[in-house]
Amino acid sequence: MTRNHEIRPDLDEGIDRKVLSQLRARFLKLNTGRMERALEGLSTRQQGVLTLLPLFFHVNHPLLPGYVSGSTPAGMSNYEPDANVLTEAQRLTRSFSYKPRHGSNPPRPILGLFLMGSLGTLAQADQSDMDVWVCHGPDLSDDELAELRKKCQLLEIWAATQGAEAHFFLIDPARFVRGERDNQLSSDDCGTTQHYLLLDEFYRTAIWLAGRTPIWWLVPVYEEENYEQYTHTLVSKRFIRTDETLDLGHLAYIPPGEFIGAGLWQLFKGIESPYKSVLKLLLTEVYASEHPDVRCLSLRFKQAVFANRLDLDELDPYMVVYRRLEEYLIARGEPERLELIRRALYLKVNRKLTGQARSSGWQRNLLERLAREWGWDQRQLALLDSRSQWKVRQVSHERRALVNELTYSYRFLTQFARTEKTVSLINKRDLNVLGRRLYAAFERKADKVEFINPGIAPDLAEDTLTLVQAPNKKEPGQNQWGLYNGSLNALEWENFAPIKRSRELLELLTWCHRNGVIDSSTRLALHPGDSDLSEFELFNLLGSLQQSIALPLATVDEEPLLRASVPSEVLILVNVGVDPLKHHRDLNILMTTERTDSLSYAGVRENLVLTLDQVTLNSWNEVLVTRFDGEHALLDCLRDYLNDLPAAQPQPRLQVRCFCHNRAQFIARRVEEVIETAQTLLLSKLNYRYLLKVQQHFHVLELVPGQVNHVALGSLSALMDYLGEELTAYSPLHLDSMALEDHDVALILPMGQPECIQVFYRVHEEEAELYVLDELNALWQQRLPYHDEQSLLVPLQRFLQSVLYRRDALLPMDASQPPTLEILHYQLLPSGTGRARRVEARQAPQTPVNKPFYDVQAIIGKAAHGQVHVTLYCDQREFSELEHGDQLFRVVAREIVGQRREAERYRCYITDLDLSGLVGDGACSSILFLRYKADLERALNEALNQV
Repeated sequence: MTRNHEIRPDLDEGIDRKVLSQLRARFLKLNTGRMERALEGLSTRQQGVLTLLPLFFHVNHPLLPGYVSGSTPAGMSNYEPDANVLTEAQRLTRSFSYKPRHGSNPPRPILGLFLMGSLGTLAQADQSDMDVWVCHGPDLSDDELAELRKKCQLLEIWAATQGAEAHFFLIDPARFVRGERDNQLSSDDCGTTQHYLLLDEFYRTAIWLAGRTPIWWLVPVYEEENYEQYTHTLVSKRFIRTDETLDLGHLAYIPPGEFIGAGLWQLFKGIESPYKSVLKLLLTEVYASEHPDVRCLSLRFKQAVFANRLDLDELDPYMVVYRRLEEYLIARGEPERLELIRRALYLKVNRKLTGQARSSGWQRNLLERLAREWGWDQRQLALLDSRSQWKVRQVSHERRALVNELTYSYRFLTQFARTEKTVSLINKRDLNVLGRRLYAAFERKADKVEFINPGIAPDLAEDTLTLVQAPNKKEPGQNQWGLYNGSLNALEWENFAPIKRSRELLELLTWCHRNGVIDSSTRLALHPGDSDLSEFELFNLLGSLQQSIALPLATVDEEPLLRASVPSEVLILVNVGVDPLKHHRDLNILMTTERTDSLSYAGVRENLVLTLDQVTLNSWNEVLVTRFDGEHALLDCLRDYLNDLPAAQPQPRLQVRCFCHNRAQFIARRVEEVIETAQTLLLSKLNYRYLLKVQQHFHVLELVPGQVNHVALGSLSALMDYLGEELTAYSPLHLDSMALEDHDVALILPMGQPECIQVFYRVHEEEAELYVLDELNALWQQRLPYHDEQSLLVPLQRFLQSVLYRRDALLPMDASQPPTLEILHYQLLPSGTGRARRVEARQAPQTPVNKPFYDVQAIIGKAAHGQVHVTLYCDQREFSELEHGDQLFRVVAREIVGQRREAERYRCYITDLDLSGLVGDGACSSILFLRYKADLERALNEALNQV
């Protein structure tokens, strides 16, 4: 039965009860050692909590903590308090006296108490909490369970008064074996998807406090696959009493989905606290790599006890994990990962081995032994012990190793998930979400500010820094910004390497803020170089960043990660380090002007918005900085901002700030007004166009959600050509208040409306301006000699009526089709200066049916090589290019003049036009007919002048 003190029970040979007692004694001996270590690290009051917990679950007494009522389940199996416990209880409540429970076999529904967590381990610290499993009988009613749960809550509150953070978890062993549980079972638990891995951790780490002991202790590792039959034999043949043990199940097999679940959970935690997670992550990798023949650590632990290897140090839960990881990584030849694991363990234990030792406890002694084993010198230890003072360089170096490890773990998990057919859809979803978490936290991409301190060091803030702009020696003609440690003067900084360098200032400042390198106590020395940056502006830039991106950032929920990222906070900083009126300042010119628009300032119409830096915090907690400068900086920024807007609410919170030397508040307000106007128009989903004027140039933003386009127009004639282009759908046009302020169309364009044609005219002495806004809001313009309103408007009215009649005739007979478009007329009336300043509606000109007019119809069709051919009909008589060639328009002009009764020569007009040969029978907008009408009339009237 025993060989070299190793116990190897064999059912076939028979089992000796003494051997089982000897086995149990070994586990309890180890348990006692761990308990002593746990108590050694606790204060006197915290020790009292652990000592008294079994008594509180054994009796209900109104004077003891946790009392709910006399009917709360109480009675600890196989437990009677000893003198030490009773003395501790009377110290707590002097009037308490213990009375043994009456009856021959009183009910004892509390089966056992076990302590989980870091207590009693190498990693025990002052702030370690107590996770206590309260194992209870299966026959408790819902009301009794509610009372017991209430008792646990009261005990947690009482423990806190003793300086202990305790958490109690109710366990029904019968349900637990079946994998059924209602809540988490430790404060580091990720849910029901890790049943066996949690059980593995329980068996190798839990400290038994009172009650029954696990029957698992008595099952040899080589019988684990035969666990149920083996334990049944032990009980049925009365090798053990039924009230001596409790059964929480075995570890013969771990489903592969658990490795994925455990890895996902640890990776999720590792994004913010990587050192705490890498040990468990790598253990998950070890287990998964062994699947399906996993030899989990609890089985190794049990084998050591059976073999009588009861070294408390080597069986410490953290040592057991470390030894297995060391074995795995050495076998794989991965020394860098092994060094990372060693650093993670050392930092987790958090016992400094340099400096004056506060104590020579067992944890320090064990850690020193490990450090010697690893070959670490004092320099390495001092570096790790100074972790709380680590700054940017050390953190950046360590980040690379940690991110590589987390990324490797994610890829390993993903590959493992692909190869295992049992992986659920939930796992796949969780893997996708986690992949996005890792991407958001660590992936580099254009404009993204890198986050370098995921739980590596507590504080990266520097006391003193120097900020320098200097020429970039690698890129002649370009400048760069550098950030240096300490306060350096102009002669010193060139001799030092910067902490960080960037092409643009705001990129550097945002990196400093996101990583906590600059905080409210940091003193900054500034060498602005060629920039116009002042200390006042620098201070305000940092304040704006702190206000807009408040740290620490909250953890992102799953829902936003299931969708593409969208902006949540946007800060736009205008003219960073740039004075838009620097030349005036240098010449000591004080400008006074009535033209104060920041986009077209003073008589020279200067644009004061020269650069924009956009800082965006998105829904994945990524921080991005985008720089816009050059001729179209504002429009480019506006286009990109609008295209990034989410389709649904909520919209990002926008702040626009400017701190340059001149007119900063006015500049910021103007930019904010433009952006907010454009955003409002875009969200209306009416496909607005937004017309702006910057300096002497016009700009149109075509506001189609997700496809905002910027059209730059260098002159008024280019703008008029653009406004006259044919549209495919109705598109309202919004004018910025400062655009076209002195032009007629500033009155016309805002009046556009769908489903009608609007004719505007303005008379100016012997000439008239005609404008038409068609049903899709395209603008047509024509200047004509003026005789009277009738001769100005009637030909156009007749033409439009003919076009609409032709359009309606070609439409299908369908009630859903829109009615005939209405034609509305307006007159533009001048102010005292002669410019049109108001619009008045007018009646349509009268075209009496009984008054004859000369009908000139044009039919245009396609010709070869993209050309068109024209056929004209004068009072139903045909004139074609086939017959008259390039003399067509002269012949028709002569025909028209010959039919007139008046001697006075006046313009020829086209009264009807057919374009079906070009565009088919489908409806096309009226602007196309008007454009062809104008071209044909121009040709006719030029020919008329030659007749």
